[in-house]
Amino acid sequence: MLPYLLKRFGLSLLTLLGISLLIFTLLTLAPGNPLGELATNPNITETVRENLRRSLGLDQPLPVRYIRWFLSVCRGDFGYSFTSRSPVLDLILQRLPTTLSIMGFAYLFSVLIALPMGILAALKRQQWLDYGLSSLSVMGFSLPPFLTGLILIIVFSVQLGWLPFIYDSTLQVNSLQSLGEQFQQSILPILVLTLYQSAILFRFVRSAVLEELPQDYIRTAYAKGLKNGGVIKNHLLRNALIPVVTLIALDLPTIFTGALVTEQIFRVPGIGALMIESIYRNDTPVVMAVTFLYAVLIVVFGALADGIYVLLDPRVKVN
Repeated sequence: MLPYLLKRFGLSLLTLLGISLLIFTLLTLAPGNPLGELATNPNITETVRENLRRSLGLDQPLPVRYIRWFLSVCRGDFGYSFTSRSPVLDLILQRLPTTLSIMGFAYLFSVLIALPMGILAALKRQQWLDYGLSSLSVMGFSLPPFLTGLILIIVFSVQLGWLPFIYDSTLQVNSLQSLGEQFQQSILPILVLTLYQSAILFRFVRSAVLEELPQDYIRTAYAKGLKNGGVIKNHLLRNALIPVVTLIALDLPTIFTGALVTEQIFRVPGIGALMIESIYRNDTPVVMAVTFLYAVLIVVFGALADGIYVLLDPRVKVN
């Protein structure tokens, strides 16, 4: 077990190293001037521009800049934003709580919805309930979050006027009224993510349960006279949830991507909004930091999923 985990950890580090090199090279060679408005401002002299380039390290060769950037990232230093002149890590930490809160609630609701629905659909396979739930699932993950968000805005904000469609980032929760306003403006972003993610998780759960139902231990349990509730609780879930937990860990980057899209729809000041703003402004350090952190999220949860599967399922043999 330990040699496998060490091998998986080393492979993850090599993967992140390759991703970091690719991200840095592509974004550095991308068109656009990182100095932004300073590059075209006629009031800024060429001497000042060169001094700025030198202070930002833009006069160094590409390999030297990459090594300096990667070593800084390993220390937790992502550099400074070209536009705001603020540390990139501070900008990310300012937006991160909003993104994590939306992701957390959406994922919690998705799991609570998908687990019972997936189990029920598998037990009622090829019946009208299975067809209905599966059809809803197909619709859920076929519709992109931006389309679902626009539909919900038209219905609940424009037509009914029940919920706000613009997220007020200046709102401070200091009373019951402000808490209610915060709850109201969070409903639509969380609902969009929940609909999309629960549809995906539903398919995972249904497939996992269907794989376990024909197994001999399930048939034996029914042959002993156990009811559906006892078979599901004491036998089926114990084995079916192993791949489900693994897939949930693997699927966390997906909901992070959905959160980035949702933030743009409802103008939520999260990581997604920061990413798009930085792309428009050619703020390369911020774009590289957010992109690399997203890559870290994918690699880490991929390794975590492998480890969970090995630990939970004794049938899996590792080399």
